[in-house]
Amino acid sequence: MVVALENNKKRKSTAGNAISEADGRDRGLSMVRNIGVIAHIDAGKTTTTERILYYAGKVYKVGEVHDGTAVMDYMDQEKERGITITSAATTCFWNDCQINIIDTPGHVDFTVEVERSLRVLDGAIGVFCGVGGVQPQSETVWRQAERYSVPRIAFVNKMDRMGADFDMVVADMRKSLGSNAVPVQLPWGSEENFKGVIDLIDLKAVSYDESSKGADMVVEAIPAELGADAERARAHLIESVAEIDEEILEAYLENPDVDSDVLRAAIRRVVLASKMLPVLCGSSLKNRGVQQLMDAVVSYLPSPLDMPPVEGVHPKTDALLKYVADDGASLAALVFKVVNDPYMGKMAFVRVYSGVIKKSANIFNPRLGKRERVSRLLRLHANDRTDVDMICAGEIGAIVGLKNFTTGDTLCSENMPVELDRIKFPEPVIFMAIEPRSSADRDKLVDALDAMAAEDPTCCVKVNEDTGQKVISGMGELHLEIIKDRLKREYNVEANTGKPMVAYHETITTTATAEYKFDREIGDNRQVASVILEVSPLPRREGVKIDFEVSTNIIPQAFRKDIEAGLRDVIMTGALANYTLVDLLVKVVGGTCDSELSTDVAFRSASVMALREAVTAAGPELLEPIMALEIVTPAEVMGDVLGDLNSRRGKVKGMETRGDMQIVQAGVPLAELFGYSTVIRSLTRGRATYTMEPEEFAIVPESIKHVLLSR
Repeated sequence: MVVALENNKKRKSTAGNAISEADGRDRGLSMVRNIGVIAHIDAGKTTTTERILYYAGKVYKVGEVHDGTAVMDYMDQEKERGITITSAATTCFWNDCQINIIDTPGHVDFTVEVERSLRVLDGAIGVFCGVGGVQPQSETVWRQAERYSVPRIAFVNKMDRMGADFDMVVADMRKSLGSNAVPVQLPWGSEENFKGVIDLIDLKAVSYDESSKGADMVVEAIPAELGADAERARAHLIESVAEIDEEILEAYLENPDVDSDVLRAAIRRVVLASKMLPVLCGSSLKNRGVQQLMDAVVSYLPSPLDMPPVEGVHPKTDALLKYVADDGASLAALVFKVVNDPYMGKMAFVRVYSGVIKKSANIFNPRLGKRERVSRLLRLHANDRTDVDMICAGEIGAIVGLKNFTTGDTLCSENMPVELDRIKFPEPVIFMAIEPRSSADRDKLVDALDAMAAEDPTCCVKVNEDTGQKVISGMGELHLEIIKDRLKREYNVEANTGKPMVAYHETITTTATAEYKFDREIGDNRQVASVILEVSPLPRREGVKIDFEVSTNIIPQAFRKDIEAGLRDVIMTGALANYTLVDLLVKVVGGTCDSELSTDVAFRSASVMALREAVTAAGPELLEPIMALEIVTPAEVMGDVLGDLNSRRGKVKGMETRGDMQIVQAGVPLAELFGYSTVIRSLTRGRATYTMEPEEFAIVPESIKHVLLSR
């Protein structure tokens, strides 16, 4: 039987509920979904999000990335390059459910946007290319989602493209991501013959009318030639769920033909437990499969009530505190992003975990011990905003005008303070010198860089103490290019920039001990102190730890903050070549204090000199960022590509064949990859593509180290 669904039927039934948007909560918490769209660059995240907004009635014209008309890509740089640079938030309604969506970038240079989005989201849609399968950045965002225990569903996009292979992508998800990927749909046709989807839950075939941009769907019986495949796939789906969920196992043993509603409920349970990854398919560009994806968001992804309580600590007692999603509970919210809007000023994007933020109310910042007044609250739709009177538990919104809050800060009530876990961001791997083009731009440049650093924690601004030159750091060449472009367009600042350079680090390889005695006359006063330090290496990415293993009788508590300040000075400037020290443990194991002559300056100076001597004696080395490089190249030029990698100190880690193309995975020092896009195009006549992302920091070879130290 053929059933035609009216154009916009669902849109009218759900969008009409938006009348109460400005009055507070629109739905009960069980009908709220906070989701993100994550994937490799160019897998179709923004195109999928644009279709979701269209079918939900949020927009009435479909925006296209390639035309620069996508609603979620609102920055000029995004429209020109056809990529997402900053995460954009929006709210829409589907099947009486409020869906708060964050569309995230796929380019590795902007991975910070994915990191902070996943920190505050309850669920995610992983979008995969039907041709490319699991690509490098797909793995990166998947690991980020794993770190925050975010339940996910998968959408295999671009099933209309030549070379699309649904079974290959599902197998790739299992192999590369280690996921329990199980299809809940099958594609109806493939490549240019891709017509729609086969729903394995209800055993129905769904096709889409192009004249209505896919809003009109036709639901019919599965074609006879696909019936056997669909029955086998449904049986596999039920068995896969039954292996995990006891309730459906019992239902399956009673009747192998499990009821559709029972099966949906079971899939929801295993998804919430992150034990299964339901896989759907479609073509967002061709308007096929997106409505069923939205149904899956409502059916399978968690509401705030399904999430475990968020944990924090009391800022004074360090007592563990837990908060559930409840409007009536004490306030606990997290600032996950800060934006400087040219018209509204500073906006803080917040996720409210517990309690309610109300307009004109006071909120407390436990990091600073200060309270601020909420002047304006907004619901977000990309770069458009709607004023609201409150943001309730489980929701995402923005606060205008907060002066002292930064990314990672907690918002709470002053009488019930709590600090939630801050967001951890990756280390910048590249830097560039920058200076104002004229004296008139000097102050404007400082203000603009401070504003961008507040927005983006991976955009770091430092001043070289020797030259007085400003240096900005970022995650890649494109990242720095966007920063420079924004300075000119958004902040009207003309600046001269140097050539991008690698951000090296310093570390140690052995344990060493050093003592420094400070004894000097300063301003007719003798100042005396001594500090004994022991330094030892830590595993990579462990950072720096400072421990005091000395009694307060030897070094009083009053001077410990001065010692730590001196140690931090050396950690920031290094001991070899003014690069930051990483991955070491510093123990203060001894020293002397004179009750009359010891001062804070003496202890700070003694700690600086002691740490420099200890690091110098502990086998100091330089560390350089190594990039994970994946190259997709025709087989006939493989030799040239491998030869070039070898000349760049690259190490090939794996090769595989996919169709008529060869895929090479390698680790290559970032210092050897500047201008690589031009070289790879020349070697392969423009036929090869590549992606790269930071992988690790490794010790610089002695010959390279000698060159760097002699600069």
